[in-house]
Amino acid sequence: MPISISIPTPLRALTGQKDTVEVESKDVHGMLGDLEKAYPGIYERLVDDQGEVRRFVNIYVGGEDIRFLQNQQTPLKAGDEVSIVPAIAGG
Repeated sequence: MPISISIPTPLRALTGQKDTVEVESKDVHGMLGDLEKAYPGIYERLVDDQGEVRRFVNIYVGGEDIRFLQNQQTPLKAGDEVSIVPAIAGG
């Protein structure tokens, strides 16, 4: 059973307007690579030149921010739900 990933509106042009996609990955790092294979161009929108998740991008696994788990080494298992959420700025 794959992992379900919620795609935010600004990235849906890269996923053919799909709001949810599925991949099979062992961890968040692998998921990001698998997303790039399936949807070219999405990786660079999520990850900076050093390979770190961009600071204005939040990734949640089961409702928990990966920055408070194991970051990109956060393990994934079949049936997990991942959300990609762009940070909102303003005042």
